[in-house]
Amino acid sequence: MFANFMAWIDKRLPVTDCWNKHLAQYPAPKNFNFWYFFGSLAMLVLVNQILTGVWLTMSYEPSGDGAFASIEYIMRDVDYGWLLRYMHSTGASFFFIVVYLHMFRGMMYGSYQKPRELLWIFGMLIFLVLMAEAFMGYLLPWGNMSYWGAQVIISLFGAIPVIGDDLTQWIRGDYVISGATLNRFFALHVIAMPLVLVILVFLHILALHEVGSNNPDGTEIKKKKGSVKPEELSKFKFHKHYTDKYDIVDAIPFHPYYSVKDIMGVAFFLFIFCWVMFFAPEGGGFFIEAPNFEPANGLKTPEHIVPVWYFGPFYTILRVVPDKLLGAVAMFGAIIMLFALPWFDRGTVKSMKFRCTWHKVNLFQFTISFIVLAILGTKAATPLNNLIGTIASFGYFGFFIALWFYSKNENTKPVPERVSK
Repeated sequence: MFANFMAWIDKRLPVTDCWNKHLAQYPAPKNFNFWYFFGSLAMLVLVNQILTGVWLTMSYEPSGDGAFASIEYIMRDVDYGWLLRYMHSTGASFFFIVVYLHMFRGMMYGSYQKPRELLWIFGMLIFLVLMAEAFMGYLLPWGNMSYWGAQVIISLFGAIPVIGDDLTQWIRGDYVISGATLNRFFALHVIAMPLVLVILVFLHILALHEVGSNNPDGTEIKKKKGSVKPEELSKFKFHKHYTDKYDIVDAIPFHPYYSVKDIMGVAFFLFIFCWVMFFAPEGGGFFIEAPNFEPANGLKTPEHIVPVWYFGPFYTILRVVPDKLLGAVAMFGAIIMLFALPWFDRGTVKSMKFRCTWHKVNLFQFTISFIVLAILGTKAATPLNNLIGTIASFGYFGFFIALWFYSKNENTKPVPERVSK
């Protein structure tokens, strides 16, 4: 009966073919490691954010007078409201943790290089929309740090020549941050940004499945049709979309092999996620700052206005530049350079396993610089912190500049024709 029902559906909507093409019979390299958990974990956290967000909106009041009180109502009077709120706030930080690690894996194994440039661009667009989504959601609790953090970030647009003041007023919807600002941020956070995010995730997955997954060796598993002896081809059955155009070698079907493996990764992730959510939901002040337990007050400035930790790297770059306009340019330039990474890297070898020592050292210093910038972004702007932030900012931008110069004539190790086991 079920088979007949699915046959009826498939004649009208290709559900089974889509399942086989994008999951069950999708050829994935057989040498995926720990770093390849984070793509599926990002999907898990995205679903968590959407579902908990929907439930929170049922009790939330998007107004300057009622927003903070509605959060208190959710935490104290709504059944399991405290759990939903902490799932959402903890989920926001874990979303960025997972995305940053996912991006780092792409940088380690060259997943941005040809033919995956568009895949990387879609991923970076997801990251950019995610930051906008998080920034707008950060204002919604209407806590004092949310209010003043939004004040600082929105005021950056005022540094733009000619149109800056009008643009700032247009974003706020008022002469100051008020209920009008909160209301429009709520609409964008709940409707517009999630819709764009889901579309970009869909395009990201389509692009991934068109060019194929990269792997720790950086070796392509798709070979030209007829270039591989039949006895060398994988014993597994893959979707005709892939086998009609390529000989697929050194691959296994995503389901059940990696779907089961990802479940193990999800279980381990949920242990950590639940521990933080139940025992340290504020994350030591990094996930929810102490001033955000006070209602927004335009007459009471927090001692140190700092963003949430995941904005820290870019906020530090903004802060160490004395000029406001140049600081904003540097901050947005840091993100643009990530977009342009496929063109900064002129090498042909993908995986850092086979790249020169200079590249490994450069990637290592970039990682340290990024972590230092993230930490400093949550600290006060002391002279020492600004000095360290300046050095780390040079390390951040220096990664891309150095990569441009040495990658063209890089001394690399031979790349294996087939992936290792």
